[in-house]
Amino acid sequence: MGSNFFAMISRLKYINRWALMRNTHRENLSEHCMETAAVAHALAIIGNRRFSKSYNAERAALLGLYHDAPESLTGDMPTPVKYYNEEIRNAYAAVEKNACNTLVNMLPEDMRADFEPFFFEREEDEDLWKLVKAADKICALTKCIEEQKAGNSEFTKAAESVRKSIEELEIPEAQEFVKEFLKGYEITLDEIKG
Repeated sequence: MGSNFFAMISRLKYINRWALMRNTHRENLSEHCMETAAVAHALAIIGNRRFSKSYNAERAALLGLYHDAPESLTGDMPTPVKYYNEEIRNAYAAVEKNACNTLVNMLPEDMRADFEPFFFEREEDEDLWKLVKAADKICALTKCIEEQKAGNSEFTKAAESVRKSIEELEIPEAQEFVKEFLKGYEITLDEIKG
């Protein structure tokens, strides 16, 4: 019998983010996961090079790649709804855990243990998951910047809120990334190419 795991994961490309807001460019979850993986990888490297950490950067990238995979089953719950109150947060956490179990159980039995850490946080990956959460927020901020750059003021408050949430994480790798790489999202293609 075949496995439907990767067919389900590939459906992330059909799920749009920022559903409650007018977008100049629709961002799907597949795009977001790839960008989060790239930023999580960079955060780990920044930690290793500049803060004497010993992160596994490749593992950080994989955690980032799969971090929203359960949403292939649940869809993307808008942040104001997901975090409205504790009861909704807990209910959504239960739904998300069920989605994670469903996805892992779609895998052939001999592969499940290899993929479980991408869906269920393990203590030994705690520091990497913090980087992934920071990367997720950084990617939300870059989306806000890109929308503002396109003249969409709908993302102004979101940008302020996300920027503040990144600062509140107090993750030096995230602060370094913001300081060093964020300006690139604010300029034009010709300016990027230099």
